[in-house]
Amino acid sequence: MKGGKATNEPREEHHKIQKTRPTGMLGFTIIWIGQVISLLGTAMTGFALTIWAWQITQQATALALVGFFTFAPTLLVTPFAGALVDRWNRKFVMMLSDLAAILSTVVVLLLFLIGNLQIWHLYVTGAFSGAFGAFQFPAYSAAVTTMVSKKQYGRASGMLSTAQFASNIFAPALAAIFLSIIGVAGILAIDVFTFFVAIGALLLVHVPQPIATRAGQRGKGSIWKESVYGFRYIYERKSLLALLLVFFCINLLAPFAFTLLAPMILARTGDDAIALGMVQSAIGIGGLVGGIALSIWGGPKRRIHGILIGLILATMGMFFIGLGQNPFTWALAAFFTILVIPTINGSSQAIWQGKVAPDVQGRVFAARGMIAQIGAPVAMLLAGPLADRVFEPAMMPEGSWAPLIGWLVGTGPGAGMSLMFVIAGALGMLVGLAGYAFSAVRNVEDILSDHVVEVEH
Repeated sequence: MKGGKATNEPREEHHKIQKTRPTGMLGFTIIWIGQVISLLGTAMTGFALTIWAWQITQQATALALVGFFTFAPTLLVTPFAGALVDRWNRKFVMMLSDLAAILSTVVVLLLFLIGNLQIWHLYVTGAFSGAFGAFQFPAYSAAVTTMVSKKQYGRASGMLSTAQFASNIFAPALAAIFLSIIGVAGILAIDVFTFFVAIGALLLVHVPQPIATRAGQRGKGSIWKESVYGFRYIYERKSLLALLLVFFCINLLAPFAFTLLAPMILARTGDDAIALGMVQSAIGIGGLVGGIALSIWGGPKRRIHGILIGLILATMGMFFIGLGQNPFTWALAAFFTILVIPTINGSSQAIWQGKVAPDVQGRVFAARGMIAQIGAPVAMLLAGPLADRVFEPAMMPEGSWAPLIGWLVGTGPGAGMSLMFVIAGALGMLVGLAGYAFSAVRNVEDILSDHVVEVEH
């Protein structure tokens, strides 16, 4: 009797502590505030290091490689990260991802302070933080499922979109001000502090672990088996696979165009940085307004309409970016393109969170992310050579395509890249319409039943 009592007391006390910590929408909001601050610090660091890298290299390739070395490890580690998210405590995994980011930033800061920072150091630290960053999406997505009710999935996704786009708007201006006052080292130090704020927010809340389900029990096994399980889970549910293929197509087309946004604008305006800044600000404002709207609205009741109609409108915006030939038109079209992105992503997230059992969401969401994004780097690699060697020469005044298509997008520098926007936008609209043509996509919410989840409040 005494032994039994002594054994249970610590567990009961721990449970009581967990119960006193906020969860539900309040707990999620606390985590969200931490993420808002952390994302702002990360975006400021990205801006400051971009300026630093450009000053010492004067090469766009060097900047592109930083992005590549950060993204590639994320893609490779994602399946294993998803399996570990389902095995481990999700709050711990989120903290682990933030700690890895802190370590990378501290290493860069120390190298900068002693005057030894080189561009290849950003490749290494980017790869390290990118590998641990692979844990973040499946961990946060799965945690939201157990923290808030299904009717709040769209609102929670809207809040996350708001945080992301708000950082994109304010970080460049703040970083530019701080660069002249405290320099790169000061901004890196601020970033380290913001990561600790995010971890502190996680420590304050209770993130419930998911209830075991049959799907989760079937997926248990070796780390390799559990890593592959997410792909098998999606393959066995044809409607989810069909929906995912829609996003694969869009993620192949969108980078094909948006990789060229900056060079297109600079080419068509004679290197007008103000015009480029105007369009980039319009993108950030569009995403912020869309995220706030989704946070208040929560998204359409029929989520598939939020996805497919949103995709049609977004790619229509890409189409008009290509048609535009002045900064005002580009900014307006870019604003409306990004305005619907939070609704698209929020509606998709709500469907996946509602249909996939919580205790396998780490693995499934990791597989989902990898399949959806695997075409993006291919599009990025193809866009530049196609623009430089095919579309741009063909759309010069004396080019072979100018007599046929010149009336649509004009001719001269940047016209070929504008045409690529038009093509990507037109194909994207067809993808959205095709989603309605296939019942597996159109009726995904009816074909698959929702899982039953208990949410702690």
